[in-house]
Amino acid sequence: MKKTGLTIPEIAMIAGTRVIAGAGVALLLADKLDMKRRKKLGWAMFLVGAISTIPLAIDVFSKRK
Repeated sequence: MKKTGLTIPEIAMIAGTRVIAGAGVALLLADKLDMKRRKKLGWAMFLVGAISTIPLAIDVFSKRK
């Protein structure tokens, strides 16, 4: 099994990106806001979460032993 050492701030950033992406998806599926606003906000949050995951994933996989 491969091991990866992560610091607490790195774990928090990874969790934060998952929360943002999940909240974006939740907004896309919810009916609380009008459709136009909900779609804009949902896609923006989802994309920020997804795009910010890329450098974190590169960092994590580069630390694997």
